Amino acid sequence: MTGPLAGVRVVELAGIGPGPFAAMLLGDLGADVVRVDRPNGSPLAGDPALDLTNRNKRSVLLDLKAPDGADRLLDLVGRADLLIEGYRPGVAERLGVGPEPCLARNPALVYGRMTGWGQQGPLAATAGHDIDYLALSGVLSMIGPADGPPTVPANLLGDYAGGSLYLVVGLLAALQHARATGQGQVVDAAIVDGTAHLATLFWGLLAEGRWQDRRGVNFLDGSAPCYAVYQASDGGHFAVGALEPQFYAEFARLLDLGPQAPGQYDTARWPELRALIATRFASRTSAEWDAVFAGTDACVTRVLTLRQAAAHPHLAARGTYPTQGGVTQPAPAPRFSATPAALRRPPARPGADTAEVARDWGLPELAGPHAGPHAAPFAAPPAAPLVDPTNSPERQQP
Repeated sequence: MTGPLAGVRVVELAGIGPGPFAAMLLGDLGADVVRVDRPNGSPLAGDPALDLTNRNKRSVLLDLKAPDGADRLLDLVGRADLLIEGYRPGVAERLGVGPEPCLARNPALVYGRMTGWGQQGPLAATAGHDIDYLALSGVLSMIGPADGPPTVPANLLGDYAGGSLYLVVGLLAALQHARATGQGQVVDAAIVDGTAHLATLFWGLLAEGRWQDRRGVNFLDGSAPCYAVYQASDGGHFAVGALEPQFYAEFARLLDLGPQAPGQYDTARWPELRALIATRFASRTSAEWDAVFAGTDACVTRVLTLRQAAAHPHLAARGTYPTQGGVTQPAPAPRFSATPAALRRPPARPGADTAEVARDWGLPELAGPHAGPHAAPFAAPPAAPLVDPTNSPERQQP
């Protein structure tokens, strides 16, 4: 075991999206993550060997609807530090594995709840997706052109930034408290809350009058010509982030904008300046602009695809996209000088680690054919992949 969280035990109730990603991050940092998968999977699931959010985990199968399913989970809970579940509010309680029985079994447990809308509120019981949480939080309204609809940032901003990362911060903060006091607690991580929190800076700017509550007029929403994306003659795109005067001066020099160009923050002439910059970029190929801006402080970077990013010399030098088992993937982040994280295990195959987990967690009744009457819920995995798309903060229907 390596990483700063070596020795921390995590139980993850299988789902999709932000819960599994949060558990993967804990696993990347060295935690012993045991994913509890269902015995019956979904036909919509992909190849579990390529579900990278299940790397650095182990898996057992457990039917929480079986007569002794809740008891078997509580056996694991009794030996865990953290638990992650992503059911709709009330579902875990109906299954007998809500916070009350889990904390009764293990008073120091940190019980993490990952949902879209949160555990309380008028929308708590309704379905939703990343895009809905962004919309309600006000954040989606900030992204996109003034003359078009808001732009969807994949599901990175809500599910993973506003969801997974806030859940992990909450779990680790509560773990620190539990280790100091012996008292566990519930962490209610709602994507709508985390996404709203991500916009804290802009609420300050809004109050100061330096941010307008609409798209197309702000310096960080793509409206400012010095903070935007432009296209080269061969169709490649370049991200320009020359906000500070000294960086913009370098950018303007290399682009040969000339002394008659509109000022950087002359908002009345922004359309003219944007058109001038766009014309300059359209006059050369991507390779030519790469050569122009290489090694400068103009803050101009080629927009790369995922595969192009993995091959870039800077990211290759840092090992940002290693290949394990023939699959290229992001390396664990961040990096630690004394307790480095690592890709220790490939994606967990549902139920494949039952005996190993039973041995390591001191649960002999789960191991092997002679384990006794409670071994059945942890049976060997069926051939079909087991990732149920209804078990998520958006649509939890166990």
